[in-house]
Amino acid sequence: MAKIALFGATGTIGSRVLREALDRGHQVTAAVREPSKLTERHPRLTVVTGDVLDAASVAAVAEGQDVVVSAVGGGDGPGHVATIEPAAKSLVTGLRRLGDAAPRLITVGGAGSLRTPDGKQVWDAEGLPEFLLQIMHAHGDALDYYRTVSDIRWTNVSPAAQIAPGERTGTYRTALDELVTDAQGTSRISAEDYAVALIDEIETPKHIGERFTVGD
Repeated sequence: MAKIALFGATGTIGSRVLREALDRGHQVTAAVREPSKLTERHPRLTVVTGDVLDAASVAAVAEGQDVVVSAVGGGDGPGHVATIEPAAKSLVTGLRRLGDAAPRLITVGGAGSLRTPDGKQVWDAEGLPEFLLQIMHAHGDALDYYRTVSDIRWTNVSPAAQIAPGERTGTYRTALDELVTDAQGTSRISAEDYAVALIDEIETPKHIGERFTVGD
């Protein structure tokens, strides 16, 4: 059993990471700005007030944990886009305050910077809406920052190009910086299977200090 601190537990991905972690026997501390918004109840779940943009709050939530997971992203509206890179820096700063006792960090990334079969990146595709491009590049900036960090055990998990609530199959494929696609060139994964992959990475670490991606 791992002790997991989770930021972003009320979001589309975070709520599924929370459920997957609990179903697999882990202990979760969900850090949310407004605890009343998290209605999940479980004997291995503790809900606390926490702010991913406050390094002191990150340190307080992370102390004594095995892993900190941040599912904070830009998919919930324009106001959230600007939090992606600052959240990355706050997470690292907070964990650094714990020194050698700092837990591992796993963050939900974006697909925009992944390389496509034609050698370009996902965000180079024509016709993408400006809001989506902003999210993609914000995640790209956060990943660039993580790649400068060598004193925190971080992992960034990029989803497929399409991620949405769906079926939990328990199966997925992985790559590092290349978009995972099927035989028809489609790149997708359910939020449920993304959560499976993230918890698998907690249980069997394979990607410390790097980004990896998952797809069906």
